Amino acid sequence: MQLIVRYTHADPATFRTAFDADAEDRGRNGLTLLQLWREDDGHSWGLFQVGNPKAARDYLDGAAAVFAAQAGVTATDAHFVETV
Repeated sequence: MQLIVRYTHADPATFRTAFDADAEDRGRNGLTLLQLWREDDGHSWGLFQVGNPKAARDYLDGAAAVFAAQAGVTATDAHFVETV
């Protein structure tokens, strides 16, 4: 299972610094970064391998808010997907 997240943020440098600092917390919650893309100065996309779906969902519903505040994230659009 993978997770694709589109982040809307104010500043790409602030976002990237906070994103990198959050790697350990994401890892503890079953998420491994596969790719990170920048769409433009206000949007980034992350593709993650999900090792623990429950922990990943709990992270998105809770601890990810701390990251979002530090990163200047104003919106996220997250999708859990599976290859069929």
